[in-house]
Amino acid sequence: MEPIVIGIRFQKIGKIYHFDASNCAEIRIGDHAVVDTSRGRQLGEVVQILKEPPPPPEGNWKSIQRLATPRDLVLRQIWQKKEIEAMINCRAKSAELKLEGVKIVAAEFSFDGARLSFLYSTETEGKVDLKKLRNAMQRTYPRSIVEMRLVGPRDVAKILGGMGACGLEQRCCSAFLTDFSPISIKMAKEQGISLTPSEITGMCGRLRCCLVYEYEQYVEARKVLPKRNKRVSTPNGEGRVLDIFPLKQSVLVAYEQGINREFTLDQIQPLDELDALRKKAGEPCARHEGGECDCGKEKTEERKPPYRDKKNRPRT
Repeated sequence: MEPIVIGIRFQKIGKIYHFDASNCAEIRIGDHAVVDTSRGRQLGEVVQILKEPPPPPEGNWKSIQRLATPRDLVLRQIWQKKEIEAMINCRAKSAELKLEGVKIVAAEFSFDGARLSFLYSTETEGKVDLKKLRNAMQRTYPRSIVEMRLVGPRDVAKILGGMGACGLEQRCCSAFLTDFSPISIKMAKEQGISLTPSEITGMCGRLRCCLVYEYEQYVEARKVLPKRNKRVSTPNGEGRVLDIFPLKQSVLVAYEQGINREFTLDQIQPLDELDALRKKAGEPCARHEGGECDCGKEKTEERKPPYRDKKNRPRT
């Protein structure tokens, strides 16, 4: 019997983790379940039921413990209301200990209050010793296991929220991005975006996540278009490609007279490639001396004898 694999999300806009729900066949999307994770017991919402689950990453899926009860849901709400107070207390203690370069971003209780995680970011490159701060918060919250968790600048922007660098009222990472994709300068170059830092940098100080949204479409569109400075034939004569518009599937052609005009892909023909093909077609056959080829289409290369096994029998 195949396992029932479900996807659970622990935060409203968060990554989806998969678990085995075979011990709870009546589970449905929208239900809440209690699962055991590397950070203790957590309560999450079921957002997926996979009909064809991928192979498990470590041999088998972790099983859910049970469906959440109304008491579990109420308990989570009670502890969530205490998170802001815990964050303020941790910030105050951090200032008292004079921990420079450390910013307490948020505090997260597990649904039953058994674990308390303080999310922090740091501007220093080296490792920061937060042992005193953790011990102080452990004394303040003795019923919970306190841990300090370092998060990156993109995670900080996602948690804090606010307006995006493009002017949207809500940042993409806080609105719908459940995971961060690798971003590179090459993505901006392929799309013809200015490399000015203010144009490609988000509020987190890193390259904008939106650079990856249309990157693949630009790459595919550029494959069929001639590159800049290539010679092309157009209805108005021969010219050189001055600029490319991938999504419009058109190019801007410059003529010797100083005139620039835009043409679609079906209106142009690359001349450099045609010249190379004509030159190759006019070259003598490389198989014969003297340059005269008389082999014809019917004559083929001498084939090697078929491979035979140890008993000299041809193998098919």
